[in-house]
Amino acid sequence: LIVRYTFFMILTILSFVAILSFLVFIHEFGHYIVARIIGVRVEEFGFGLPPRIWGKKVGETVYSVNALPIGGFVRLAGEDALEEEESNVKKAYPKKELRSFFWARSKKERSAILLAGVTMNFFLAFVLTGVLVTRGIVEPTGRVHIETVVDGTPASVAGIQKLDTVLSITVPTQTGVQTVIPKKPEDMISTIKTHAGEQIIITIERSGKTIDFAVVPRVNPPKGQGALGVAVSDLERKTYPWYMVPIKSVEITFTRSWQMLSSIANVLWRLLTGVKVDSAEVSGPIGIAQVTGQAIKYGWEAVFEFVSILSLNLAILNILPFPALDGGRLLFVFLEKLGKKTRPDIERIIHQVGMMVLLALTLLITINDILRIVRG
Repeated sequence: LIVRYTFFMILTILSFVAILSFLVFIHEFGHYIVARIIGVRVEEFGFGLPPRIWGKKVGETVYSVNALPIGGFVRLAGEDALEEEESNVKKAYPKKELRSFFWARSKKERSAILLAGVTMNFFLAFVLTGVLVTRGIVEPTGRVHIETVVDGTPASVAGIQKLDTVLSITVPTQTGVQTVIPKKPEDMISTIKTHAGEQIIITIERSGKTIDFAVVPRVNPPKGQGALGVAVSDLERKTYPWYMVPIKSVEITFTRSWQMLSSIANVLWRLLTGVKVDSAEVSGPIGIAQVTGQAIKYGWEAVFEFVSILSLNLAILNILPFPALDGGRLLFVFLEKLGKKTRPDIERIIHQVGMMVLLALTLLITINDILRIVRG
């Protein structure tokens, strides 16, 4: 047992490092390929983070493998140049060669390079989601079905079975009866709870046939069983024809993106207004590693979905207008567009401070993850 647990932990750690490295590598590859297309010189394209283990210069670019196997980086010519450096370069280089420097390109071109990494992460999420859609995806169907039935409970005695689809629930009222059509589990649960101790009629569909069951929900059911003794769900696996796959993949990707943005905005708002934020709402590397292990247990489809969600998360976080992130750099380009160009040395300091803040936050979140695990 200890050997199996140790093996699983090693597999989880290796998978986590591989997934995170792959996602960051894809992100940086976006910056790299767009910079090359536009004509900005890429000084180094590194896999992993320094210190460097190995490097080879091909053309104008050094391709390196670094000691820390988490992600990668792209170093562009003139990306963080100081004002004095820009001035010296302008004097030393012919006008035609200046276009190989990041700062010498137009605002649109710089924006395209900065957005390329986020775009690649969105694209990866879209592709992985498309693969899963071809296999069928679990989603709400607008109808409730029975997941499990506990023996000896009102539902079991009445004859309700697993996989039965609930069409309607007829309940008594002061003036007669009322028919409720549950579209979500919450609809069915609240209706049954309201009429506990009263006889109700549950109409179900089974193998194409419609059947009525008279049942009396319990007023004080055993813990974890509910008034009827059933577990219900509105989720079912649904497959789509090939021509619907791209459309469904885009829909899922943008829905998840909006949910992530809303969640981040909600957490930030509560932090700014002093409202308590549950530690379980924020996870760092250790928390992500835990989820990686859980995904592995459920097979490759769960891993694909996890990677897709993580790729989206990386894209959303990077596009936030915070210093050191792509969104923060993009913000300075936007300010320049408005005629409020920041001095290069000031911008560089702001990004360095932003990076220190991000590293500090990562450390705090990691400590929070450790404490959550220790506390159980």
